[in-house]
Amino acid sequence: MIKKILIVDDSVISVKIMKSCIPKDKDYELFDASDGQQGVEKYKEIKPDLTFMDLTMPVMDGFQALEEIVKLDQKAMVIICTADVQIKAIAKAHKLGAFSVVKKPPAKESIAAAIKEAEEALATRG
Repeated sequence: MIKKILIVDDSVISVKIMKSCIPKDKDYELFDASDGQQGVEKYKEIKPDLTFMDLTMPVMDGFQALEEIVKLDQKAMVIICTADVQIKAIAKAHKLGAFSVVKKPPAKESIAAAIKEAEEALATRG
């Protein structure tokens, strides 16, 4: 069951859009961080059930942050949310441990579907 969601993105507008795309009927606790380094720190602090991660950020990019988070928690559920949908970037994200990739700008449907997919995967993991 997903309760806490962390959004890691350096764009304030992207964070607002992402928050508006997350279904309101589930009462999720939403947290955000403005770069990869803050994202890793926030992850340690709140232990979210699901993390949405941008790839292109200052200080520490999404690839590096994803790698650090997976080191901390091998079962981390991280969904990459990026405008960089090149096959190489997507393949690298999956190789580093991303659960899935959602294209930016996100649509309510794609975010809701990604959350549902993540919940189903978490339920089967036990």
